[in-house]
Amino acid sequence: MTREIIILCIAAFAAGFIDAIVGGGGLVQTPATLITLPQYPMASLLGTTKIPSLTGTSIAAFQYAFKVNIRWKLLAAMCSIALVAAYAGSLTVTLVSNAFIKPLFLITLIAVFIYTYTKKDFGLAAERSVSLKKQYSWGMTMALLIGFYDGFIGPGTGSFLILFFISMLGFDFLKASAHAKLVNVSTNIGSILFFSRSGHILYQYAIPMAVCNFTGAVIGARLAILKGNKFIRVFFLLVITVTIIRFGYDIFVKNSA
Repeated sequence: MTREIIILCIAAFAAGFIDAIVGGGGLVQTPATLITLPQYPMASLLGTTKIPSLTGTSIAAFQYAFKVNIRWKLLAAMCSIALVAAYAGSLTVTLVSNAFIKPLFLITLIAVFIYTYTKKDFGLAAERSVSLKKQYSWGMTMALLIGFYDGFIGPGTGSFLILFFISMLGFDFLKASAHAKLVNVSTNIGSILFFSRSGHILYQYAIPMAVCNFTGAVIGARLAILKGNKFIRVFFLLVITVTIIRFGYDIFVKNSA
C-alpha cells in the first residue's frame, strides 16, 4: 500500500501543477489511479480522484481570485448549473460506459489545437466586449455540458472551460484560467456529493493525494500568474497535445488490443 500511495502522490502533485495553469491534470491523475489500483471498481477510482482534484483546484482558484477581476454573478449562475450537471454525470458513469463519447472529444481537441496554434493572438489579445445576454446564455449552456462531462469522464475539463471563456466571452488566458478554476471547483463538488453518498471514495488514498495535489496547485498557480498569458498559451497547447494522444490511445490502441 505504501508503494501505491507514493505513486499516486507523485501523480497528484503533477496533476495539481498542471490543473492550476491550464487544466487537464486528470490526464495524469486519473490514468495513474486506474493503473495503480486495478482491483477497485471504476466508480470508486473516479470518486477517489475527485478529492485531490477539488483540493488543488480550490487553492488555485483562491490564488487567482486575488489577481484577476472575477465576474462573480456570471460565475455564480454557471457554478450552480455545473454542480448539478456534474452530479448527474457521476451518476451516469455508474450506469453506462463512457467509451462512446471519447471519439467525439478527440475530434474536438484536434480542432482546438489547430485553432489555438494557428491563431497566434488567441487568448493574448485585449479582451473583447460580449453582451450580458450572450454571456449568460452561453455560460449556462457550457456549464451544463462541461459539468456533465466532468462528472462522466473528467480529464480535460479545465482546458475546455478555458477554451470557452476565451473563444465565447473574449477573456485572455489568465482571466479564462481563473474563471475556469472556479467553475471546476463546482463540478468537483457535484461529483463528490454523489460518490461520497454512494460509498465510492477510497479515503486512504484520497487524503494523501489531496495534500500533494494542493502543493502542486500552489506552485502552478504562482508560476502562471508570474509568467502571464504567453506562458499559459504554450502550456495550454502542450496539455491539449497530451490529451489528444491519450484519447487517441484509448480509442485506437487500447480498444483494439
